[in-house]
Amino acid sequence: MQGEALENIQPHKPVLLHSFLETVAPVNGLWVDCTFGAGGYSKALCRAGAEHVIGIDRDPDVAQAGQEFEASEKEKFSFFGRRFSQFGQFIDFSRMPPLRGVVFDLGVSSMQLDIAKRGFSFKRDAPLDMRMEKKGISAADIVNRAPEATLAEIFFKLGEERASRRIARRITLRRSQAKISSTTELARIVAQSMPARRYQKVHPATRVFQALRIVVNNELEQLVKGLSAAERLLSEGGWLAVISFHSLEDRIVKRFIQGKTREFVDDHRQKNLRKFEPRFCPINRRPVQPTSGEINENPRSSSARMRIALRNGKPANDRIDLEFVGVPHIAGLERF
Repeated sequence: MQGEALENIQPHKPVLLHSFLETVAPVNGLWVDCTFGAGGYSKALCRAGAEHVIGIDRDPDVAQAGQEFEASEKEKFSFFGRRFSQFGQFIDFSRMPPLRGVVFDLGVSSMQLDIAKRGFSFKRDAPLDMRMEKKGISAADIVNRAPEATLAEIFFKLGEERASRRIARRITLRRSQAKISSTTELARIVAQSMPARRYQKVHPATRVFQALRIVVNNELEQLVKGLSAAERLLSEGGWLAVISFHSLEDRIVKRFIQGKTREFVDDHRQKNLRKFEPRFCPINRRPVQPTSGEINENPRSSSARMRIALRNGKPANDRIDLEFVGVPHIAGLERF
């Protein structure tokens, strides 16, 4: 966050925190907060009675806050600047008490959106970046190097953008003249690809930016791996809680939990039923949503959905069908 005007950065408010704490009460034992961010969930779990909380975040800008909280709460909190998809590999749970709960607060934080240079938002001009870890392939690399057909697939499958082909075509025409390098430039290209509408609730580039952020950070596969790690490591009676912010994430969480709570799972490709022993009990059949009061206080919470499940004592099943849980395949991404 160095060099950014802090007064322009909105503090990140954890969404659905009160509903989460009410559901999992009484809070005790060991917890993993897979998306530390500004520390809202980790700090609340520590205050609510958790014996120890492990916070994880791959964003280097978060590391200082995580380390500072770790220094102030040495007995109750540990921080790891890593990907949550790998938390079963870099944490030695054999030396710890049984894992009582895992929480994922997905999406991009208010801090990331409000720091222009991170390139997550089109509201201010900035380099077209979007990398959570500040390394690897950027959004600009994808926009300027991916084939037109691949761009269209990204926008359609990961952004649910119906005008995906039109947008991809205009991008390829523009980049043939000069490299597309800024957030506002891409937003302008997308807006020019759309038919004029008198009333529009969201900016026309919103879904395109979502799709690029997801593919740059491999968010959906990271989510599935994180959910699988939680299944392996949670103790009997342990909580799995996931707060998501768009339909693709929520669909994956829903299908993952459904696939782990049903005795039979329909395999549509083999046209038969596969028998599984349920490994979770869903706590809420429908996702918990923020109240009107929470939305008024924090407008960014309006799309939040929370799903919670309780682990039973059956052995974990590591087999995950990405297509079944809803992770789209994008042809042409293999070269990046």
